[in-house]
Parts: sequence; structure tokens; C-alpha cells
Amino acid sequence: MNQPTPPTTAVTNLPHICIVDDNQMAREVIADLLSTEGYEVSLASSGPEIIERIGDIQPDVILMDVMMPGMSGYDVCRLLKQEKRWQHIPIILVTALNGREDMLQGLSAGADEFLSKPVNGSELRARVRTMLRIKHQYDALQSLLQLREDLAHMLIHDMRTPLTVAMLYNDFVLRRVADGTKDKEYATIVRSSLRSLDSFMDEVLAVAKMEQGALKLEPTEVGIKALAAQVMEANYEVAQLRQFELRLDAPENDLLVCLDVSLFKRVIDNLLSNAFKFAPEDSLVTLRLQYDPTAVPTARSSFRLEVLDEGPGIAPEDQERIFNKYEIVTLKKKNGRQTGLGLAFCKMVVEAHGGHIFASANTPKGAILTVEL
Repeated sequence: MNQPTPPTTAVTNLPHICIVDDNQMAREVIADLLSTEGYEVSLASSGPEIIERIGDIQPDVILMDVMMPGMSGYDVCRLLKQEKRWQHIPIILVTALNGREDMLQGLSAGADEFLSKPVNGSELRARVRTMLRIKHQYDALQSLLQLREDLAHMLIHDMRTPLTVAMLYNDFVLRRVADGTKDKEYATIVRSSLRSLDSFMDEVLAVAKMEQGALKLEPTEVGIKALAAQVMEANYEVAQLRQFELRLDAPENDLLVCLDVSLFKRVIDNLLSNAFKFAPEDSLVTLRLQYDPTAVPTARSSFRLEVLDEGPGIAPEDQERIFNKYEIVTLKKKNGRQTGLGLAFCKMVVEAHGGHIFASANTPKGAILTVEL
């Protein structure tokens, strides 16, 4: 029985090609055809073997036979493309089948390229070079994105100290100026802006942690009405300064739910802050809670939270896009709408709790942002 090639442990800068075929001669023929290119080559005799060893091999390109016993090349391709860690690795399927249906099946499984048997050496080398070019471009982009992420985090950490000092001295001023004065009004506006900046920095870090799977929810039991009222209380003064009314609409009895209180408090605060950006003077911003106040509270107690404003509203084609962090710049260029990371943060937190967030129209005017949990 052929022994599988042991995992490669040496560190090398050579492109790494993995050849997967149940036929030893076929593996060796392809390896020989690539020998002039100076690649590092690994061999695997089956689909389960490459799946088991891929973490050690870390190939740049996979050349894989379609017709293998037990697990076909289609099956392996599909499994690898479903795995976030490996889906960026180009896969070239090598097949004796030439029918349109066979190619469609390979494309459906996620294959990036195809080679027909018998393999032509020149074509093989050209296809591998093309796939390597794509892989190297992907790696370069990921390195750039990681560098940008690291720099952003470093800047945020460096900004913490001066921001903390600014917030402390702002609180000092607020405690000493008289109510109803312009100084009080200005200090209150500054406090709101400092809180927004502090929340934004927290959200950048939290979103990055969520995307990396490093942020863990810490759910505790809390009354959702009490939590909403607490956030509302922190925003009443800003609403008065901007001359619109802020109202809580909720059942008389509270509902006990299981949430990460810190994260969900920021979700409610972000939804209110978003409404504040578009609420005209003498209008109404409402935080509405809907649930069954007579229900026996459990960890799965459900509720609906809505924030309604009477601003210009959200175009139907943008009602999903406003929650996508990658659409922020596009939306701002399109209509000047100050859509920031806050709504993308809300979406990630709500979905981490197993809920759903969406936007709709507030008839006759304005927008509604809804959380269902």
C-alpha cells in the first residue's frame, strides 16, 4: 500500500502545489510535469487525506482528480470551499470527463479551473501559474487589510488616554456650570460628541473581534424595558437641546430577557443616535417595545424593539445596505447620509444573539429601525 507523503515542516518561500489523485502514477506524472517550475510539491492519495493534512500543507494551489473512490473531487472541492480557512485556495479539477454537465457540476462545487486528461504539460503549467497569480494577489490584499486593521487598533488604543482626560474634564465642567446657561448647553453637546467617539472606538474593536470569532457574549438576565429606559434617560438632554421629543412606548410590565447587557445597551444607543441625526426640530423620536407582558419570562423570551423617527426616511434600495459596513462610503457619496459603523455593529450584535434587524418606512414620513429577538 502506498504510504502518504509526510507533512512538510520546512519553511519555504516556494509556491506549494498539492496533487490529489488515488493513482500513484498519475500523481507522479503531474509532479514530473511541474518539476521544471521549481515548486514545492505535496502528494495526497485521497480526498480524506488532503482534508486531514491541509492545515499542515497549506498549499497555494490544489490539483485534484475528479474520479476518486469514496470521496470524489467534487465532494472534496465542495467541503474545502465551504470552510472559511481554505476557500481562498484555488482548486484545479483534473478530469477525463468533458461534458457540459460535468463542468457545471465542478463549478457548482466551487472549482476554479479545469484540466482534461491526458494532461498536457504546457497547459498544466500555464493553468497553475494563473492560479498562483490569483492566490498571490489574494495574499497581498489580506496582508494589506491586516496591516490597516492593526494600525486602526493601535490608533484607537493611543486615543484612549486623551479621550478619557477630555471626558473627565467635560464632566467637571458640567457639574459646575448653571442649568439653562449657554455654557451648560455647549458642555452637554461636547459630552454627547465625546460619548459618540468613545462608542465608535469600542465598536471598531468589537466588530473586528466578532469577525475573528474572538468576541464572546456574556448574557445575563435583565428587564428589557428597564434597559431601554436607562438608555433613554442618557439621551433625553441631547434630545431637548436639539428640540425634538423623545418618547418610550412600552407595556406597563417589564419582560425579563437574557442578553449581553453592555453590547445590547450600545445597540439601543446607536439606534437612537441614528434617529437623532435625521430628526427635524419639533418632531418625535419613539422607542417602542412590543412583547407579551403576561408571558412567563425565560431565557428565550422574545420581544420587538423599534426606533421611529420623522426624518427624510431611507430609500427602499438602501434599507438593507445601511447595515453593511462595506457600503458606508458608497451611501455617503450617494446621498450624504451619515451612515457609520454603528448600524453594522448593531447588526452583528443582534445576529450574535440570534435575532434580526431591518429598516422600513415610517408612514407618512421617516424611518423605522426594528430589532426582533
